[in-house]
Amino acid sequence: MRSIFMKLLKFIGHIIIVIILTTITQVGGLIWLLAIIISYKIKKGKRIVFPLLYLLFNLVIIPPIASYLGREKLPTFKENLKPHNWFYPLAFRNYVNPDLKSELEKSAQALSASNINITYLDANFPFINGFPLLPHLSHSDGKKIDISLMYLDQDGNSTNKKPSVSGYGVYANSSNNYTSETCIKKGYWQYDFTKYLTLGTINNLKLDDKNTKLLIEQILSIQTTEKIFIEPHLKQSLGLRHQSKIRFTGCQAVRHDDHIHYQIK
Repeated sequence: MRSIFMKLLKFIGHIIIVIILTTITQVGGLIWLLAIIISYKIKKGKRIVFPLLYLLFNLVIIPPIASYLGREKLPTFKENLKPHNWFYPLAFRNYVNPDLKSELEKSAQALSASNINITYLDANFPFINGFPLLPHLSHSDGKKIDISLMYLDQDGNSTNKKPSVSGYGVYANSSNNYTSETCIKKGYWQYDFTKYLTLGTINNLKLDDKNTKLLIEQILSIQTTEKIFIEPHLKQSLGLRHQSKIRFTGCQAVRHDDHIHYQIK
């Protein structure tokens, strides 16, 4: 009886791992199941098989399959277009459609003359339109990506560093955010939920108004840009009040004064 109970617990444990990995990475659950099969066949522990298999899928197997099906992996090592940290490429969250990748690369090249690097956060998973990339509401078709704001260090110099480990949750000029209190009072608890997702504050930085505006204006100049989301107070303070493609998501989504949500048509 004890043996059956332990096997049941082990089975439930595997199911939980598959659900967690699928939620975070889309394909990690499948890789875990393959690792179980392979480790059983070759008599090696999953602690060895899974990491090696995961890296093989991440670097070699998934990118060409995703490309064939219409999504491209964003660069990891490019200086002017790169992830905020290793989590985003390792978790398969750095895929976009070919048009968006092309526009990001062109924008990064254009901004390099101003010493501005595009730092991306969550984009999309490799496969399947409509597959949710949690906690986002709309990153499911390859056409959306989150981009970091630009910042100044304590000496007032422009820097490509970011204030938090995750890249989310540290709000710029939050004392000027006249929508925050209103949304929270209306019961939209998720509006500033990202403050719990920083994973730690690593740099004491201030918003770089000049370079953030240059970054946004470059994105807005792209013909296929459909809209970007930032908070109304940033739109006003950056002098972008007359740009119709700049939108406020409303209280039902998370606030956007810690990152820029960019999407194409």
